[in-house]
Amino acid sequence: MTKVVNYITEAFEELKSNVTWPEWAEVQRLTIVVALFSILFALATWGTDTVFTKVLGVFFNWLKA
Repeated sequence: MTKVVNYITEAFEELKSNVTWPEWAEVQRLTIVVALFSILFALATWGTDTVFTKVLGVFFNWLKA
């Protein structure tokens, strides 16, 4: 159990002393960038799915005829 406590203590010390944290303004800016790209990627995926659904529907209806 002492190894776990020691590991957690060392991890927090590492985070406090050796990690360079970005400024709050940069964090906000990058969060917005990530959110926008996530929305764009979701819309692109939805659009591709819609197009393939319609194309496959037309194809299978053509095969039925």
